[in-house]
Amino acid sequence: MRTPIVAGNWKMNKTVEEARSLVSSMGLKLREIEGVEKVLCPPFPALLAVSALLEGTDIGLGAQNLHWEEKGAYTGEVAPNMVAEFCQYVIIGHSERRAYFGETDETVNRKLHAAMKVNLTPIVCVGETEEEYDSGQTGEVVRRQINQGLADVDTAKAADIIVAYEPVWAIGTGKASNPDDANAVLADYIRPALTELFGSEAAQAIRIQYGGSVNGSNAADFFSQPEIDGALVGGASLKTDDFVAIVQAASRP
Repeated sequence: MRTPIVAGNWKMNKTVEEARSLVSSMGLKLREIEGVEKVLCPPFPALLAVSALLEGTDIGLGAQNLHWEEKGAYTGEVAPNMVAEFCQYVIIGHSERRAYFGETDETVNRKLHAAMKVNLTPIVCVGETEEEYDSGQTGEVVRRQINQGLADVDTAKAADIIVAYEPVWAIGTGKASNPDDANAVLADYIRPALTELFGSEAAQAIRIQYGGSVNGSNAADFFSQPEIDGALVGGASLKTDDFVAIVQAASRP
């Protein structure tokens, strides 16, 4: 059985002091929940402070991005080993990175390999835009993103990857996908694409999250689906009660 994982993507929110306050508010409640992997992904400036607060707990720390080069003249970027100093996870290829900063399946793949080289667990985001969804291209889009984004990964290491299916039209809009429909995308397109790359056994071991307007009220409906192994949570991860409720809903004895 795949262990569910819930990661909170804080995006460009929270100063260092606000991050400390949020972690202090939710930390004890999260530590009491078992049977689920828990991850917080604050902005870069807050990583050191949050890392100190999470030390000795079972709550993981993730970054929201990294560069694929080890070092060099890349002003404003953060190298993989810099992320790995504090984090165990990193989000790669979020739709906002693709839309606003020109990330492609190729750069996602380069970042994926860079992350795995320093033993970071990558959370690789895939998902279709509203236009692609309306024109029936969901399967084509997510298969391409999987095939190109996860290319050339050693099958023995494939299970270390986490895939987050986030339909772009559902992110931050309040229009969450129907749980049955989300599960169908995983079952019909994403899991088969992983199987083509890595074989059935490895593909079945890879955890796939759902993301896009997940909250404390609808989380349980998503987690009841057989293919959904947790969530990548945006806005609700900034609210203690909502995020704790989502993590609790994902917990498996």
